[in-house]
Amino acid sequence: MKHVLSVLVNNQPGVLLRVVGMFSRRSFNIDSLSVGVTQPNKYSRITIFFQGESYIVDQIIKQLGKIPDVAAVQLHNPETAVYRGMTLIKIRADDTNRLDVLKIAELFRAHVIDVQKTTLIFEITGQDEKVSALLQLLTPYGILEVIRTGQVALERGEKTIFNCAGKTAFYSKNLL
Repeated sequence: MKHVLSVLVNNQPGVLLRVVGMFSRRSFNIDSLSVGVTQPNKYSRITIFFQGESYIVDQIIKQLGKIPDVAAVQLHNPETAVYRGMTLIKIRADDTNRLDVLKIAELFRAHVIDVQKTTLIFEITGQDEKVSALLQLLTPYGILEVIRTGQVALERGEKTIFNCAGKTAFYSKNLL
C-alpha cells in the first residue's frame, strides 16, 4: 500500500540524512522524496512517498517523532490531499511530427518551455498517472530524456501540518 508523509523539520544540515536513514535502517524503499524550505524559513518540509503495510506507518511516525529536529509529522489520506510532481520531457520533434506532438501535449496541459530545430521540451505537473499517460503517448515520437521531481502533498481544507505538531509556539499566527 502506498503512503505519503509530510515531515516538518528544522532547516539544518544533516536533518534529511537522519530522516532518510530511519527509513533505510528499517528497509523501506522511498518512492519519492521532495524537500523544500517552508514558511517560516527556519523549517523545511520533507514529503515522502513509500510503500508498506498499514500497521508499519504508526511505527514510522513514532520513530520520526523521536528525531530531535522533527517538529511535526503528517500522514496524508489520498481522498483528502492533493499530490503533484513536475516532469520535464525532451522529445524528438521535427517538421514532420511537431504539430502532432504539440497537440498531444496540449491535451495534458503540458507547457512548451524550449523549442529547437529537432527537439521540444515540455513541462508537466500533476499526479504520476497523468505524467505516465503522456509519456506513453509520446514514446512513439522518440523521448530523448525525462526528469521527474519528487512529489509534494498538501491536505485539502484548513488542516495543515502545523495542526499535527501538538504545539504551535514556533508557528506564525498568519497561516493561511
